Amino acid sequence: MGSPSGPPFDPDDPDWARRDTEPIPRHRPDDGPGYGSGAGLSDGPSLSDDIGFGPGPGYAGEGRSWARDPDEPPVISEEELSGLRVDASGMPLGPRRVLPLEDEPSSLVARYLFPTERYRGEWKRHWIHLSTPLLIGIAATFVLGYLSGFLAGRDVGALTTIAVLLWFAVMGWVAWRVADWWYDRFILTNKRVMVVNGIVTRRVAMMPLVRVTDMKYEQTPTGRALNYGTFVLESAGQEQALREIKNLPNPNELYLRVVEEMYEPQAVEARLGKEADEAKADDGA
Repeated sequence: MGSPSGPPFDPDDPDWARRDTEPIPRHRPDDGPGYGSGAGLSDGPSLSDDIGFGPGPGYAGEGRSWARDPDEPPVISEEELSGLRVDASGMPLGPRRVLPLEDEPSSLVARYLFPTERYRGEWKRHWIHLSTPLLIGIAATFVLGYLSGFLAGRDVGALTTIAVLLWFAVMGWVAWRVADWWYDRFILTNKRVMVVNGIVTRRVAMMPLVRVTDMKYEQTPTGRALNYGTFVLESAGQEQALREIKNLPNPNELYLRVVEEMYEPQAVEARLGKEADEAKADDGA
């Protein structure tokens, strides 16, 4: 059996093996239209392994060849490269979705830290924590204000006074809840997580990071819309002082911060040391 466009097949010819393994020449834009420049080939689009689909280096637009020049280097954006760059400690240099660090603990928190632990941050609960007392205060203002005006028109002085005193009592309770929210802090160090709250009676609950066996956070649809959630900590012990922490802000970023402190403490120390050196260099410049 012979080739349709060449000499008959000869098994003793050593050139046949070379011909079978030669690559098929690719069509170039200057070779002419169709699948090649030789006679007998119909016109049509060129075929190539380098065909690109959609915008990019492999797409040349209407009226041009779809084949990308193999000598042309691929185009990679700076955003794609940012996640691949690392510093000397192996930490990525790209953007990280973590909360900013506070330099020093507040006076409210500093008294509960021992000298050998490293402070990582403190956070107040999300403002949604005050939604109930604020709604009660607004409702009491409208209702008792209307009631006071109504009673004043009926010349009932004693009831009007009682309504005003009741409004002051409700506002005092709302102010107390706001102050309690202000002094309520979630604290993270390199050794433990803590919750400190209370105005007159202070309550301190803590969980060592080495005892945390499982940690998760939950977000309701409202929590996803307003960016708050509930942390749930599981420990190997039967009883634990700190298990559920409600209404924490930025739960995803805060979760990353706590988990990184649990599993990559050396990387955290390396990053913080580098940031401290850069801050000193900027101050000295």
